[in-house]
Amino acid sequence: MTFEENNQNEDTPETDDAVAAEAAAEESPASVDATAGSDVVSDPETTAAAEPEELLSPKERRTRARTARGGEARPARTIEERTAERLAKRKANADERRRYRSRSREKRRAGGGAQGTPPAEKTTTGSPRERLGVVVSDKADKTITVRIDHARQHRTYGKIVRTSNKLSAHDERNEANAGDTVRVIESRPLSRSKRWRLVEILERAR
Repeated sequence: MTFEENNQNEDTPETDDAVAAEAAAEESPASVDATAGSDVVSDPETTAAAEPEELLSPKERRTRARTARGGEARPARTIEERTAERLAKRKANADERRRYRSRSREKRRAGGGAQGTPPAEKTTTGSPRERLGVVVSDKADKTITVRIDHARQHRTYGKIVRTSNKLSAHDERNEANAGDTVRVIESRPLSRSKRWRLVEILERAR
């Protein structure tokens, strides 16, 4: 027997043992996995957790919720019946609001003081506003145009800001002339643009 044949015969048993050991090692984890897999399949809770939840539309969710609650189903109604029911419900709500408001009014009247009795109606319209200005035009009959000058301090920069506006005033006797300093008072609407009336002429134009 040659040297090479002896080496082959010596290596063969060792190789067979190694292959057998590797096969056993491979089989044992596989059997454990198979056993674990069978346990997972047999457990219903694990199966339910593994499955994704079903995506339902809002309408289907409401339908299932109503089914879960149970109870007697309402009979089918026609459009006229539903309309009549809706109107009756709105009327009941309106009656409840009306009763609530009447109770609130009675409570306010009974309470008195600042929160109770409403203030008495004013017999006057308050003090009318007065303005001092310079007449810039007296061309129209019984009407003068008065320029009102305003001077105020700018709230951020402190600079004096001057502005002006014009208004039309009623001059019954055409006494004022351009350049006069006059005092006008607020009045009822006398025309489309006139809401002021001449009171007196403070200074004549030079």
